[in-house]
Amino acid sequence: LYVRICSTDGAEGVVAANPDRLNVLMSLFQTRVVPFFLGQDARLIESLVDEVYVASSNYKFAGMPFWACVAHAEMAILDLLARREGKSVGALLGPVLRRKIPVYISRFERETTAAAALDKAAAAVVKAGARAVKLKIGLRMRNSAEQGRRDRRLVELSRERFGESLEIFVDANSSYTVGEAIDMGRFLESHGVGFFEEPCPWQEYEDTKQVADALSMTVAGGEQDSSLARWQWMVDHRAVDLVQPDVFYNGGLIRTLRVARMAERAGRLVTPHSPKTGEQAYANLQFCAVAPNLGPFQEYRESPEVVDGYVSVPNGPGMGVQYDRDAWSGAEVVWSKKD
Repeated sequence: LYVRICSTDGAEGVVAANPDRLNVLMSLFQTRVVPFFLGQDARLIESLVDEVYVASSNYKFAGMPFWACVAHAEMAILDLLARREGKSVGALLGPVLRRKIPVYISRFERETTAAAALDKAAAAVVKAGARAVKLKIGLRMRNSAEQGRRDRRLVELSRERFGESLEIFVDANSSYTVGEAIDMGRFLESHGVGFFEEPCPWQEYEDTKQVADALSMTVAGGEQDSSLARWQWMVDHRAVDLVQPDVFYNGGLIRTLRVARMAERAGRLVTPHSPKTGEQAYANLQFCAVAPNLGPFQEYRESPEVVDGYVSVPNGPGMGVQYDRDAWSGAEVVWSKKD
């Protein structure tokens, strides 16, 4: 699924969509977001991503679904603008600070046994040459005693297998109460785990802050968040130590760079949520190229693109993808407007 945008003088921009989200949100995208951008001056994109929120009472749709729709429009427009300039989106947005991104390998099942999960993670890490991995713990917005035992065994086995040569991170996907999270966090600290992601239900910000206050280890979070005001609160009150916005969920690269700057002013790092590969990961890689306070490892799935633990930032015009124009003639058009 692609979003393709054309200017009146024939220039075009394309972004590979997040199909898991945009397929579900197509009506919102078509009726609330696209009509606002049509006919606008693309060069005003930074103000347009603010104005779309208040246009036609769109603020009533506030939340990740709305901002995911805006992100797709914004990214296609940035691709168009950067192509016109003959530069990458990263170079359009700011000085490119890095061309290779060290990654941690993520997305391993939590329903398997500890030994099976570790075997799969170890194989992926070795294949990628990565120096960091992220394991799944908890049951996603719920937990059980049996799962807790499995998760602790997974961490123990991982540290035994990898020793101190590998950074280990964990993601709970909102699985714990405050007490459970603090108890698990202290166990993770004793095994040298680098960060504890989303320990409590993600909208329970005060709960996550209690966990961050109680632990000496890094607490990470923010992948679901899209409110800049809420981000500012999270940074100001140290609800999380490591901020993890998603460039799609948060409304695009411009708004996500604003979050990065909030964190930078508070002396904190940013490590975006990005469990994608290939074209769908290119927007996040352009963000990583310019974010001033990027963390030491960024999320990526097992992929041939990972070489010796690094992913290269696409350096071509726009997002870095060269499309065959003939491909569009054979594509199924899900929505268009021709004036």
